[in-house]
Amino acid sequence: MKNKFSLFVIIILLSFCFVIFYKGLNTPNNYTPKVNEKKNIPTFEAKDFDSNNYINSDKIFEENIYYIVNIWASWCVPCRAEHPLLMQLSKNQSIKLIGLNYRDNFNNAKKFIYDFGNPYSRILIDKSGTIGIEFGAYGVPETFLIDKNKDIIKKFVGPIDQDIVNEIKSMIR
Repeated sequence: MKNKFSLFVIIILLSFCFVIFYKGLNTPNNYTPKVNEKKNIPTFEAKDFDSNNYINSDKIFEENIYYIVNIWASWCVPCRAEHPLLMQLSKNQSIKLIGLNYRDNFNNAKKFIYDFGNPYSRILIDKSGTIGIEFGAYGVPETFLIDKNKDIIKKFVGPIDQDIVNEIKSMIR
């Protein structure tokens, strides 16, 4: 009798565990951030890529124009793919590109810019990755369109393509 009761308890426990695991595996737990939610740019201080001096974000975004903040790294393969499109965008006088070099080796980043060209009016170093997180990024590359009121009006996750470039151009007209 005791063996039958123990077997019954074990079967009930295993069934319970099976149901819990089955439900857990079939419930998606992916977090997808809201990419089109308008918010203010964060206030931060970052090291300038060229001068190695610290600069406050208030000094970076002081003009009354549109900005693009592009988070990139030399080790990022999609960053290489989007770079020619950033070079194309940099020729537009209505917008300034700010590069945020994310968790990168400085010498590798310098070589990347030397090899592929510099589309950015200013490059900032984000060695720890905290500035990217404050912007709401969770990977590289990510691109943020900032309006004249210093609000992030559009976030592009992943490498930009020609359709995104066209969308940005239509938004800044």
